[in-house]
Amino acid sequence: MNYPAKRNTVKYSALCAAWLLVSQAAWADAYPVAGLQPDRRPVGAPVIHAASGGDEMGQRLLHGIKPPIPESIQRWAKDQGGWFNPFVYPGMTGRYDLRGWHENLRSGS
Repeated sequence: MNYPAKRNTVKYSALCAAWLLVSQAAWADAYPVAGLQPDRRPVGAPVIHAASGGDEMGQRLLHGIKPPIPESIQRWAKDQGGWFNPFVYPGMTGRYDLRGWHENLRSGS
């Protein structure tokens, strides 16, 4: 039996695969390679000189944690520095709001 449609599909697939392989090699030179000198910061890159937030950030980190606050949590709050921390922002509502960020939604005010 002769299956011309199947042969055309195989030829088309092989042609597409060959084009992808050749085009990848051509695109490789177009983009710079990052990380060739990982021990050096790029010229003009921003530099953090001091952590921001202070006491306000510490209060937001400890929001909804009732005293006595465990020592491990206090150390964790103190060591946050300039890193992004999702714990200073309100999260999910309803029964998942364990720290009471959305109290005004529950009370109806």
